[in-house]
Amino acid sequence: MHRKGVSEVRRTDAVLLLVALVWGSSYLSAQTATAALPVLLVLFARYALSAVACLGVVAVRRRGSRRWTRDELRAGVPLGVTQAAVLVVETYGVAHTSAANAGLIISLTIVLTPLLDRGGRRGTLPAPFFAATGVCVLAVGLLMSGNGFHAPRLGDLLMLVAALIRAGHVVLVGRCTAGRAIRPLQLTTVQTLVGTALFLPAAVLDLPTLVHADPATWAQLVYLALFCSVFAFLAQTWAVQRTSASRASLLLGTEPIWAVAVGVALGGEHLTPLTGLGAALMLAGTYWGQSVERAHRSAPERRLPSTHALDKESACPTAHTTPTTT
Repeated sequence: MHRKGVSEVRRTDAVLLLVALVWGSSYLSAQTATAALPVLLVLFARYALSAVACLGVVAVRRRGSRRWTRDELRAGVPLGVTQAAVLVVETYGVAHTSAANAGLIISLTIVLTPLLDRGGRRGTLPAPFFAATGVCVLAVGLLMSGNGFHAPRLGDLLMLVAALIRAGHVVLVGRCTAGRAIRPLQLTTVQTLVGTALFLPAAVLDLPTLVHADPATWAQLVYLALFCSVFAFLAQTWAVQRTSASRASLLLGTEPIWAVAVGVALGGEHLTPLTGLGAALMLAGTYWGQSVERAHRSAPERRLPSTHALDKESACPTAHTTPTTT
């Protein structure tokens, strides 16, 4: 029985690491796709393919229950808009910077989210959290420096904006889903449909270009839609239900490490001493900030009766996945 339990833990950990790897690789895939097609066309294709896949899964798993509830529709529409905003800024950003930088800078979401989400909590975050945030800010400066200090690059600035919008999206997920019986798959399906509708007008004139795209570009689009969005979401949902939130957060937090590894190994990117130091500081700062915030949130003396909604937010799979959907 013990051996079976250990095997289950290892299988769950492996799935979470696979999700982190897939998300980390999404930046290079998005960069490759946007080199061949306009950004908005790439986003439309990614959303449309994801929506078709999600609708198929919903149809298969319906089993006599309602496809969508009113709460799922009410939450899905605004969350679909904010998710689309994250992806449009993020995709433009990764088109103008390295995949490694994109994956590292977007991880600022980890420390930005607690700064934006002050609902249901008294007092301020502890000083070590702000120290960790300072480390992350220093890391961003080093990542932007490249081979030497110069004016910030457009792509890096856009990734900073994307991290801020994604943090706001995560907070909004908690506000829209707290206290409501919302199924993650149905919520994600609504979001993909909203994104498809938003990007269709901007992409409609370029649809012939999409139809005639080469197989390699289509492979990137399918990978972004089916693996980085649909598969990663469903796999994360499955895994989070079988492990602790802390363990899942730790394993999923390896996403920027995979982004760097994929960018260097497959994208031909390289880290200078300055960017290498920035990468190390970013990883250290985000992990430090995450651990401080988690300890602050779970401290008994700071817990209030109304924090049940926040606990639900931290465990909500959609809150972590839609970045990237990422």
